Amino acid sequence: MTTTTTLPRTLVALLLPRSTPAALTVARAIVQSMTGNASFPAPVPTLAAVSFAITDLDAAQAAVLTRTRGTVEARNDRRVELAILLSALKGYVQSVADADRENAAALIQSSGMHASAAAPPRQRGFAAMPGLVSGTVKLEAIAAAKRAAYEWEYSLDGGKTWLVAPVTLKARTSISGLTPGASVCFRYRAVTKAGQGDWSQPVSIIVR
Repeated sequence: MTTTTTLPRTLVALLLPRSTPAALTVARAIVQSMTGNASFPAPVPTLAAVSFAITDLDAAQAAVLTRTRGTVEARNDRRVELAILLSALKGYVQSVADADRENAAALIQSSGMHASAAAPPRQRGFAAMPGLVSGTVKLEAIAAAKRAAYEWEYSLDGGKTWLVAPVTLKARTSISGLTPGASVCFRYRAVTKAGQGDWSQPVSIIVR
């Protein structure tokens, strides 16, 4: 009898920078890497669609420099549109990588995106969701006790450094002022009469 071992999954990461000019550079590099790449014969969305979105965001970013009213909001809308397309393209790259797990890391890297090991299981009950207002993320966790406080942190660089958000007395909060299109990580820990708990496993989301 032959036993088949399932190879671990390699995940695709975009790692879009917070800065719009830097994000444009990353997006252009992805399109360039995937253009003519035999490993990705039919990208979804098309690379042409992503290129158009890059051009639109580039123009919107240039308009911001004029300091004309409304240009920042328009730029942010264009960034969200590009982020949505790149997220869909990331899903396509992931599907190609999943079909060839032995070469997944090399395939992902050839797309201009980043390869990472599968994330540990998400802590039960901790979720990050888009807020009602652009640039806002809602966080919800399971209550640790009838009386508890909750410390929240978020990271703009994939967990290398963490920024402190206000403490709450409920197992939910909302963090605003984030850059649309950016990938942001969040974590929390509960403080009860027994003391501080451990930090949760981080969860991440593309800000809308």
